[in-house]
Amino acid sequence: MMRYVVVVAALATLAACGEKPQALGLPKSDSPASAGTGSNFTAPGWKAGDKTGWEQHLKARQQNSQNDYSKMN
Repeated sequence: MMRYVVVVAALATLAACGEKPQALGLPKSDSPASAGTGSNFTAPGWKAGDKTGWEQHLKARQQNSQNDYSKMN
């Protein structure tokens, strides 16, 4: 019985050492957000690399959909 307890404790200890790292694995990018991602899923009227258009879209999104004060009044 004691041997069984020791084996179970050893297996539990070794199982804790086998945890895999939980990194996202995404590549690091130093490019600005306005450069785009290369995806086809972009807002209509916006071109990748257009910084002023990017800022205008962010302002419009904040005013039209993320501003709860303007929704209530």
